[in-house]
Amino acid sequence: MTELTTAHSEADQIAGRLLEGQTAWARTSLSRRRELLAEFATLVNKNADEWVEIAARIKQLPAGSPLLGEEWTSGPWAVLSYVGALAATIQQLDAGGDVLAGFQYRTAPGDRLAVQVLPHSTFDRLLLNGFKAEVWLQPGVTLEETSRTAGLGQLTPYETQGTALVLGAGNITSIAPLDVLYVLYADNRVVALKLNPIMNPLKDLFVKVFAPFIELGVVEILTCDLETGNALAHHAEVAAVHMTGSEQTHDAITWGTGELGLANKLAGTPLLTKPISSELGGVAPVIVVPGKWSAADLRFQAQHVATQRLHNSGHNCVAAQVLILSSDWAQKDAFLDELRSALADAPERPAWYPGCALRVADARGKHPAAEAVAGSAVRTLIPGLDVSDSNETAFHTEYFGPVLGVAELPGTGEAFLAKAVNVANDTLRGTLGANIIVDPRTKKMLGKALEEQVARLRYGTIGVNVWTAVGYLTPHATWGAFPGHPLDDIQSGRGVVHNALLLDQTERTVVTGPFRPFPRSILHGEASITPKPPWFVNNKTSATTGRRLSGFAARPRWRALPAIFASALRG
Repeated sequence: MTELTTAHSEADQIAGRLLEGQTAWARTSLSRRRELLAEFATLVNKNADEWVEIAARIKQLPAGSPLLGEEWTSGPWAVLSYVGALAATIQQLDAGGDVLAGFQYRTAPGDRLAVQVLPHSTFDRLLLNGFKAEVWLQPGVTLEETSRTAGLGQLTPYETQGTALVLGAGNITSIAPLDVLYVLYADNRVVALKLNPIMNPLKDLFVKVFAPFIELGVVEILTCDLETGNALAHHAEVAAVHMTGSEQTHDAITWGTGELGLANKLAGTPLLTKPISSELGGVAPVIVVPGKWSAADLRFQAQHVATQRLHNSGHNCVAAQVLILSSDWAQKDAFLDELRSALADAPERPAWYPGCALRVADARGKHPAAEAVAGSAVRTLIPGLDVSDSNETAFHTEYFGPVLGVAELPGTGEAFLAKAVNVANDTLRGTLGANIIVDPRTKKMLGKALEEQVARLRYGTIGVNVWTAVGYLTPHATWGAFPGHPLDDIQSGRGVVHNALLLDQTERTVVTGPFRPFPRSILHGEASITPKPPWFVNNKTSATTGRRLSGFAARPRWRALPAIFASALRG
């Protein structure tokens, strides 16, 4: 009882301080809000080395490891890129301009408006040459409506929407800061950020970089216990909750735990009656459309798939979990051989996220055909998954670790792709991200059918020849589940984050990339000069490239480009 009383007392104090912060935020002009972002970016850049050092300790990565590149790109670089894009939107709103000015758009299948958000600048075209991203609006949303509503909460900045509790993620260090900024600007709510205990070592650093917002009284960063967090979630002065985590955690917060939670869910009587937005992961597919590939193509795309599973030791909400191949593909076995090699040859690293060993053991125990890749204690390949088996746990359980399943379907071309899309939509749990790999010749043969099948996929981010995580790293792109999940079947969550254009009624982001890296891309007629991307797990210079990209995002300048290109090419 004493602990509960203390928790409620602490929640009262936090909510009271942020109630005063709401007044301060309402009085903060758009120009000052943009200045706050610039001050925040300066502090992120100043403390970026410390940020990555702390992340490395959390994830048990040694100093000097190329894998530190993951912490640069998914940490400071992701945040700095986003802050610059969001500040540009605020500046446009402050000037009374059209947020969409300078952005290209077109009509996508299904009467959807598609806004191209990558590339946008000349630097985009150089640093991510050959990559493209579009935000697709929901069917029927017009350009006029999109332009009129762009800006969300910043259209009426003086009308704040109360306090939000943000429950931070425990796997990627940029998630919590990005979520805070989105809730603060898009929702126009002041924020209490409760860090995931795994990320508690970052508290002091986050306090330093958020200092401009903390001093204003609009952000608080907490490492409180579960009881205080729960008291805040249900506090009368907290208007909304946003979380990143698992479906199980979401349901515990929303409905309650144990038999009570189950009874509430069945009765449709949630314990949490205020709005809750969420990003909850899922079982992500990789659909490989059969084609005629060279040995180098097989090797590179195997490394691509291995990256999608092994990045961050597989502890990613959008990590690939089910590989869908054609049983009629003549090169299927050759590709699987290359995949086994890519999984085995990727740098060794600890499976650092709590519970990983148990989840891997469970997956292996339920699948007699499971392979311990190169004798690894955790890296696991499970061939022969049956898409007709409704009890197949690999289709419903997010392993959140280095476990990759393989399913096969008959067919080639559009017929195969349509079947694979059906499996992704109807068999796999979650709608956060889906991936398609297709060679240029087959892509040309498919024609419009490829984009029609992309439109059929019910996923919040879709990557074609690029991992959907690049959508996460694209500041103007949306990040979140496909819209429409009811509260009692939440799957990958509700709502979006990032979305630096602050667009309303979005449906998905579609990201595309080159099938081959430079120079093979040019030799085979693809207009891309991007070498092996820095997020690949076998990129030897990813740490250097990531550090330089972060510095560039903080201060874009032409003279910084040669060093970035030199490091990227050596990777």
